Amino acid sequence: MALSQVAFKVEQALGRGGEAVSEQGISNPSNNVSRFADPSGERMKAVTWQGKNTVKVEETFKPAIVEPADIIVRTTGTTICGSDLHLIHGVVMEMHKGDILGHEFCGVVESVGPSITKLKPGDRVVCSFQIACGQCRYCAVKLSSQCERTNDSTIMNSLYGGRTSGIIGYSHLMGGYAGGQAEYVRVPFGDVNLLKIPDNVPDEKALYLSDVLCTSWNCVVDTGVAKGDVVAIWGAGPIGQMCAEMSFINGASRVILIDGGDASWRLEWVKERIPKLETVNYSDLPKGESITSQLKKMTGGQGVDVALECAAGEYAKGWAHYFELLLGLETDTSEIINEMITSCRAYGRCGVTGAYVGFTNHFNIGSLMERGIRLIGNGQAPVHKYWEKLLGMIETGELDPLRMVSHRVVIDDMDQVYMKYNSREKGMQKVYVQTKFSAPPCQGSPQLTRY
Repeated sequence: MALSQVAFKVEQALGRGGEAVSEQGISNPSNNVSRFADPSGERMKAVTWQGKNTVKVEETFKPAIVEPADIIVRTTGTTICGSDLHLIHGVVMEMHKGDILGHEFCGVVESVGPSITKLKPGDRVVCSFQIACGQCRYCAVKLSSQCERTNDSTIMNSLYGGRTSGIIGYSHLMGGYAGGQAEYVRVPFGDVNLLKIPDNVPDEKALYLSDVLCTSWNCVVDTGVAKGDVVAIWGAGPIGQMCAEMSFINGASRVILIDGGDASWRLEWVKERIPKLETVNYSDLPKGESITSQLKKMTGGQGVDVALECAAGEYAKGWAHYFELLLGLETDTSEIINEMITSCRAYGRCGVTGAYVGFTNHFNIGSLMERGIRLIGNGQAPVHKYWEKLLGMIETGELDPLRMVSHRVVIDDMDQVYMKYNSREKGMQKVYVQTKFSAPPCQGSPQLTRY
């Protein structure tokens, strides 16, 4: 990527050594502490990746403005996303020890670069998880997730045949930008990647415009959920929950949510908040029954109109995929995708929003082709395309992000919170992480839990 946002430690700088200059001529700071740390020497707390299954809350230097379009944000709220777990599990390549995690955060503008015109110190803002330049051909049509100027990863280019935009706090494959699980964050192209929060929207609701709300909305509208559709959703986490709610908003007649195993508690948790939801616990299916046969029974033999994947490709259910993943023979299992394809009616639509990072085996391409199934990679949701609309829905009350928030925690406890989130601790759906800069809890926010 063209820009790397960094946080700096006294003992060890975060990211790669040296200083690079991208092909666009934008400096890519990495560990030159004396030059890129804030001149004040102020320190901050940040959540850092220390290796597979290990995170640590560390003290680092507050970042400085590096480019004219940079903005420094004082973080007032952040969170953990299910896709952060892929970093913890070591599924996503190009993680470096000490990288700052987190791609969802909101806060207050601390300082701005000389070319910033839309925002000023003191403004409340939420940050897009993708870093977009605002000028390339994709940004021009608000497809910000495919920005051409903010990711120069040659590995991604070789692996995928192209690059996504930079993603904040999400590996050097996505640009090496230091993340938002920190007390301060440097945001490149700040006028483009920060949205001003109105006074009537608290941080606890605005925060999720960073990713989960836009990702869920993109999953639903990009796959084409329409009036009267019967929709099945794989994964009852926050994305699955919001996709269920948004499918009903878009006119779905029925929504069936699927999960099981150690996450089966989520089904009832979500159903309490969306009473007309139907659920399938794959752990409780009778012997000989499959997800596909169950969904066919529930739809009179026809199958669903739309299938949405809101889980991920790293969780194998069968032994074949388990060992293939273990041995590096594939990076993603095709089990859920195959269930989706066979569960759809002919010419049905399957949308893939859960993270898949490489290659899979045993893919049922025959069913896809013979039955005319549309398999849609929803991509990284273009946040800039949707966040103003979704903000308006929050303001009117049509959308309430707090319905998925189960816990309020402090950044100091994030090493423990990560492990509990990773284990799918019962009752932990979505967390709101406060810092020393956070406002008092808004009405409806969960009580603070300390670990």
